[in-house]
Amino acid sequence: MTQRNLERVRIATLVSLTGVAIVTAVSAQQPAAPPGAGVLNVQGSIHMLVVNGINAAVQIGDDGVLLVDAGDGAIAPQIIAAVRALSNKPIHTIVNTHVHPDHVGGNESIVKQRGAGAVQPVRVIAHQSVLNRLIAAAPAGGAGGFRLNAAITLPINNTYDTPSKDFYLNGESIVIHHMPSAHTDGDSIVHFRRSDVLAVGDVFTPEGYPLIDRSTGGSVQGLITALNRILEITVPARFQEGGTYVIPGHGRLSDEADVVEYRDMVTIIRDRVQDLVTKGLTWEQVKAARPSRDYDTEYDNGRPPDEFVEAVYRSLTAK
Repeated sequence: MTQRNLERVRIATLVSLTGVAIVTAVSAQQPAAPPGAGVLNVQGSIHMLVVNGINAAVQIGDDGVLLVDAGDGAIAPQIIAAVRALSNKPIHTIVNTHVHPDHVGGNESIVKQRGAGAVQPVRVIAHQSVLNRLIAAAPAGGAGGFRLNAAITLPINNTYDTPSKDFYLNGESIVIHHMPSAHTDGDSIVHFRRSDVLAVGDVFTPEGYPLIDRSTGGSVQGLITALNRILEITVPARFQEGGTYVIPGHGRLSDEADVVEYRDMVTIIRDRVQDLVTKGLTWEQVKAARPSRDYDTEYDNGRPPDEFVEAVYRSLTAK
């Protein structure tokens, strides 16, 4: 059995005992976490928080705390408590990787905990598409099946609409890359260059099929392009293990080899569906052909495979 498979067996045991999947990257001694949360020291200044299956990345340093994704409103108190267990510095910056409420819904609570009288308010960064969609959806109460609230748009105070945005914090260069038309049209991946860690949101979810949210501009080709961009940035260590670590929006801590497997899966299913579309098959016929069948045992993790396959089909046949 390979080291990777041994690690996955260990993770499965942890999940069965605790309900939280955590991969030990560097140190067996991990910071204490509040009830219901897992905290993993990844490498450098970066930690990974796991609360109710939602991941957040945390950078710790003298300038303050940087948080990638805020979870939803329900778990924001646990995220704040986990951050406080790591550092007594104020939360300086939040980066939202995309528009869905399980990643932006905690913005308001986390910003408010800083206090109205704070000299420097929390900086909340997202791609302009995220703010645009939140504002557009608020009057109707939701978009794409995700319930949104006008309040969660208010803390976003620093948007970008260029291919990338960079800044320096806690002794580290940080580059945010926009991944257009991938999981959504406002996806961002965050590269901590000195720590050699990427936080990628829901562009990559290693334990389940991806959600291609076409209602917010997602597409299968954009998703593959985003996964290839991640692979351009990551560098593996010896025997393709370790090196650059990748924190997904949901699921285990990963490295380049995990992203390669995932990219290949998405690409192969895309190609199979494209072949069936070229032959003139309808959606019902494509569904009956089960183009994902050999991957279902690994990636059918709560989301029906047909949902992913249909998103691929609709993406390829959209005019």
